[in-house]
Amino acid sequence: MIMRPEIAAPRIRWGLCCQFLDAPIRFRTATHRYVATLAAEDGRAYLAGIARDNARALGEAITHCVALGIGAFRINSGILPLSTHPKSGYTLPDLDGDGSITATFRAAGALAVEHDVRLSFHPDQFVVLNSERAEVVESSLGEMRAQGHLAQLVGADVLTLHPGSSTGGNAAALERLERGIERLSDAARQRLALENDDRRFSPALLLPFCDRLGVPMVYDVHHHRCNPDALDLSEASDRAAATWNDREPHFHISSPRDGWSAADPRPHADYVVRDDLPDTWLDREITVDIEAKAKERAVLALRESVALHR
Repeated sequence: MIMRPEIAAPRIRWGLCCQFLDAPIRFRTATHRYVATLAAEDGRAYLAGIARDNARALGEAITHCVALGIGAFRINSGILPLSTHPKSGYTLPDLDGDGSITATFRAAGALAVEHDVRLSFHPDQFVVLNSERAEVVESSLGEMRAQGHLAQLVGADVLTLHPGSSTGGNAAALERLERGIERLSDAARQRLALENDDRRFSPALLLPFCDRLGVPMVYDVHHHRCNPDALDLSEASDRAAATWNDREPHFHISSPRDGWSAADPRPHADYVVRDDLPDTWLDREITVDIEAKAKERAVLALRESVALHR
């Protein structure tokens, strides 16, 4: 039986990104360089073992989130390593002759539903739907298709993507992004959310695009502070939340590793400073992913700080 900690549940659903520091829960990885040294059958068996272990680890991660009172978990986009590699790639059925790996992923998703742990994915930055290079767009579509399929399998409802390249100017970049979105698989398109970034696409630039296409915007307040526009934090929060309609908005937060006076405040700190959490978020029903190097320690520290200083 999973035991929850005896704490008052805040309105904010606190989210952990991908891994733990203190729990012995690990997600295995693989390299094409190694897999290429194996015979085809042995390579498939090796990747199947990793997929099986990672499916089990996902269930363990969800169980541990419940025990810690963490309400959201971002799944590492490499949970099925090399699945979209041009030479070592595979689909889950390729590895799962008896269906047991698929069943283990489904069981993890059912556990998340049972205990109200929200699952999400954040495809890596090499996924660029609006690249000017056709081969990059094609590989990005394949990656989104694969992650959309796995998200559907485990019940993850968000695939957060950065808008991508701004080559050719913002208008041309967003036009290319729209064309890329139109080509997404149904599973990926239904879960797509776009995140304002810390260099190119601010909330003021991205929100009209999200409104027009009906794509939710994940509001990253750290990125907004690094890449400000005419919107203040409260207005940006309101407008981003509105893009989710009747779904629970999903936001991100982090603090600068070297402080806000640093030449580059973009790198993330180990923990999130309480004052970096916008007060306007405190009474919202939102998911907030804590993007911090200290992982679950950072999530618990910010949650406790908010509970003590509301």
